[in-house]
Amino acid sequence: MSRHAFALLFVLVACVVSLEARAQELAITPPRDAQYPGVVQLHVDVSDVDRRIVRVEETLPVAQAGPLTLLYPRWLPGNHSTTGPIELLAGLQVETERAERLDWRRDAEKMHAFHVQVPAGVTSLRLRFEFISPTSADQGRQVLTQDLLGLQWEKALLYPAGHYVSRIEFQPTLRLPEAWSYATALEGAQRSGDTVRFAPVSLEHLVDSPVFAGPHYRLVELDANPKSPVRLNVFADRPQELDATTAQLEHHRRMVRETLALFGSRHYRHYDFLFGISDQFTGIGLEHHQSSENAVGLGYFTDWTASAPSRDLLPHEFVHSWNGKFRRPADLWTPSYDVPVRTSLLWVYEGMTEYWGMVLAARSGLWSHAYFRDTLAQYAASYDVGRAGRQWRNLQDTTQQPIIFYRGTQSYPSWQRAKDYYTEGALVWLDVDTKVRELTRGKRSLDDFAQAFFGVHDGQVTPQTYTFEDVVATLQSLAPYDWPAYLRARLDDHGRGAPLEGLERAGWRIVYVEEPSESVRAVDAANALDSFLFSVGLALDKSGKVAEVYWDGPAFKAGFAPGTTVIAVNGRAYSAKLLREAITAAKGDPQRRIDLLVRKGDTFETVSLDYHDGLRYPKLERIEGRDDRLSVIIKPRTGTTPDPRK
Repeated sequence: MSRHAFALLFVLVACVVSLEARAQELAITPPRDAQYPGVVQLHVDVSDVDRRIVRVEETLPVAQAGPLTLLYPRWLPGNHSTTGPIELLAGLQVETERAERLDWRRDAEKMHAFHVQVPAGVTSLRLRFEFISPTSADQGRQVLTQDLLGLQWEKALLYPAGHYVSRIEFQPTLRLPEAWSYATALEGAQRSGDTVRFAPVSLEHLVDSPVFAGPHYRLVELDANPKSPVRLNVFADRPQELDATTAQLEHHRRMVRETLALFGSRHYRHYDFLFGISDQFTGIGLEHHQSSENAVGLGYFTDWTASAPSRDLLPHEFVHSWNGKFRRPADLWTPSYDVPVRTSLLWVYEGMTEYWGMVLAARSGLWSHAYFRDTLAQYAASYDVGRAGRQWRNLQDTTQQPIIFYRGTQSYPSWQRAKDYYTEGALVWLDVDTKVRELTRGKRSLDDFAQAFFGVHDGQVTPQTYTFEDVVATLQSLAPYDWPAYLRARLDDHGRGAPLEGLERAGWRIVYVEEPSESVRAVDAANALDSFLFSVGLALDKSGKVAEVYWDGPAFKAGFAPGTTVIAVNGRAYSAKLLREAITAAKGDPQRRIDLLVRKGDTFETVSLDYHDGLRYPKLERIEGRDDRLSVIIKPRTGTTPDPRK
């Protein structure tokens, strides 16, 4: 070998050795089931509400010198996606206990990971950084306002790689703005002035125990059982938003009783609804094992009629204590927040929870039975008319949506499809419920499944996982049938139209009428839209700007796209009233078109809609001669339902 060839070989070997050493130095240790040595001290300061800055300080024990990787939670429970907002972390500094500043290096591939070299003789590290809360909706969820805080601990901490999060212990301390109240499922709280110190807890339970806080607070006992109480913790922008009537609170207490009657068990030591009423704080519905994060717009109690669309939120999240937190899909469980999850069973986790949330809202009186039917009609109609996307994307594939595209909106959701495992999943479980009732001549139902599947091991809090086969086995024990084929047909189907078998088996069919139901009116009002989706395939905001277009609907075929603005209807300035009148006038007259002057960007044109079927709004109608199983399903289990209008 020549000198030049030998020298080149030497350089190549040196480079390989260097790269291997570098890779080893920066490798992220996979999680293992071993206790992390010591307790991480976490101090979170949320007192700077004016600038929306959350200041964090951690003291992290270290057992030995060498490489250490710090992780920002990435795959978040309840989101089922990589939603950890690493972009909102700023100002990171790492020091030894001797105040020696250490350099950190972000991982080249996993941007939520920070590599640090721990010097010899160092026993702890001090971490300081800020979580910059969004100050406007276009920056993300607003979680800190002048009157409301929603602290998800995972947004304000770093944790060491190499351990299950259940084996890393934190002791959290929270500094609040002056005179603020707080609520959380965390235990052992000791308050001194505006600082609250909690008992040590595993990182897994810390992340599962968020905090709501604010100056305007009301605590309502929903279930005073001393062994496992349930509390409603209400925070609001202004004190008058806390003014709930006795009847309204009774609906919520009834909801808890109906849920406990459904499952026949409790898998929490205590349960706290964290509930915000605000027009500044971003809305949320997020499940936890012994609490839930819930936030809605103003008027939940004070404008009870208008708040109907959000009144299935609390029962939905409460059901998750059983379905999702105690019993959870095996492929959703991971040992750490940097390990990807799998979402194949979200049609059970969310779809069945959506079904029970609606049913419990009706059983408890949070919804009237008519409102329940009207909402179910909207769900069914959205697939009957507006889910052309079922032709290419089945329900099973939509369970991957949180990973594919979690945030933001789509141009054509009726074709692209989004998290349809919620609403189509609810229709599937109505189908299953009515099938069980049919097979057993009314002796068994999905209520029995709830007790057999989720009601096991009363009092146990430790999660128990399940698989598709477990779901099938429980159904088989209640009503022998070919459940694998039955469920797979509904999950893998590509047919256009709604899965309406369960609705028809329940004794009802979907029809279309010319007047919107109370549910349609309430949803449109809540979204500030005028919906003509089931007729011409358009939904518009109050200015005439198109918010949604149904794929292959009349408006789509005429060239409409989201963002188009309707300027005039048949030569007159646009209003929703005029468009309704024009649609009605064209009904049954094939010679009469609906002429719309529209603006697309900086161009104007007239578009004609060739549509003659009139206004169409979904409604449920009884099928003569069929048993009314739907009314049986929503019948209260704990007595007479109070009037939801009060």
